[in-house]
Amino acid sequence: MDKAKVIAILEAKKQTFIEASDQIWETPELRFATNQSVEQHYQVLMSEGFHIKKGVANMKNAYVASYGTGSPVIGILGEYDALSNLSQVADLAEEKAVEIGGNGHACGHNLLGIGAIAGAVGVKEYLEETGQSGTIKLYGCPAEEGGCGKSYLARAGLFDDLDIALSWHPMDKTAAWGSSSLAVYHVDYHFKGTAAHAAGAPELGRSALDAAELMNIGVQYLREHIIDEARIHYAYKDTGGRSPNVVQASSTLFYYIRAPKIEQAKDIFERVNRIAEGAALMTDTKLSIHIDSACYNYIPNKTVTTNLHENLKLLTPLSFTEEEYAYEQKYFDTVSNQVKADIFDYVHAAFPDLDDEQINQLANEPISSPLYPLTFSGKAIGSTDVGDVSWIVPTGQVFIACEPHGTPAHSWQWVANGKSSVAHKGFMTAGKAMALSAIDLINNPELIKQAKKDHFEFLQGRSYVCAIPDDVMPEE
Repeated sequence: MDKAKVIAILEAKKQTFIEASDQIWETPELRFATNQSVEQHYQVLMSEGFHIKKGVANMKNAYVASYGTGSPVIGILGEYDALSNLSQVADLAEEKAVEIGGNGHACGHNLLGIGAIAGAVGVKEYLEETGQSGTIKLYGCPAEEGGCGKSYLARAGLFDDLDIALSWHPMDKTAAWGSSSLAVYHVDYHFKGTAAHAAGAPELGRSALDAAELMNIGVQYLREHIIDEARIHYAYKDTGGRSPNVVQASSTLFYYIRAPKIEQAKDIFERVNRIAEGAALMTDTKLSIHIDSACYNYIPNKTVTTNLHENLKLLTPLSFTEEEYAYEQKYFDTVSNQVKADIFDYVHAAFPDLDDEQINQLANEPISSPLYPLTFSGKAIGSTDVGDVSWIVPTGQVFIACEPHGTPAHSWQWVANGKSSVAHKGFMTAGKAMALSAIDLINNPELIKQAKKDHFEFLQGRSYVCAIPDDVMPEE
């Protein structure tokens, strides 16, 4: 079976994939509580003849779906969780929630998971027709957003038998991902105080909210004394109630502590802990610290990533209709002039041989069509629990342009765009790219051998140890 036939088979199944992705968009769920979303995955995978092991690694909505026998064993990673407070009306070019305070797929995971399924189905079809030795495993991974589901899968040893892992992510540009990501600790800081009447007996109260605020102030001062690449963010999970005349007896902060390497993130995490302890001492409150989850920085495997790039060449430049360009233009019009200027500079740096007119044309596309050059760098942006997988097994990822040009992840524009034909083309392109690369790897043992050599050389004797303590379990 040649690659063209694999692509044709996936195109023939496209409507099934679209319906599943759109249904997941309609029921955005958070973290590990992805009950409805994962059912859409199960329905497609069961119809395709995969063997599904559900509820793995102490996560009710995590799974491993397998097809085939023998080596090599190729894994594809899928996600399906959404984000809070990002509800948005579909196809509307202004911010408007379906449900105030509701959830929304602002990182495109309704697309990501189904694109992963498409890739696995493409490999399954190849194995079925050719009788080739090989196993394809699709990993259903909840809680990428703030729960690190893959880290729990890694801790349980579920990636240990893989030869290669593949993944993708929706983006506003198409490229094989040659950069890293930030390691991160997700941590709850809970302060317990003593309630009292804030006017009648304030001397008897011990304010947990004061402790939280002092902790945040301490962290602001810490920022001057950590590496530039580190990032620290927080949100209040509990402010102690809504009555100003009561001294708040409880308060909880949820912190993200990020750095380019897991060791750096751990060091900053420990410094933040000492600030929290100081805040508790200053307010005479009690402090408890709970690691919610954590994940490693991502290692792009050069051999696998290069192969993905080569297969993306077969699928690009992306093709869009005039109607699709017009649809995306309404989102592109919401992008600031500064961001558009930055896009011009980015395109110019990526394609230095183009003249200004050609650069301007690409920079002003409302949905990006070209494949960007493959570059490897240590630059780290954002965080992903794919990082843990990449420390265990050679891993490659791609970005596919299926989001409005110049718009950021975790934005209302990404939610609004999530059921569009452009979004659908994105996950289909991703599925095809991963399927074609998996087939190359199955047919060329030398590729896998080289990928493992790259992996071994990068680790330099280091080994993966999950950053989540053994006694911490996934929480919805």
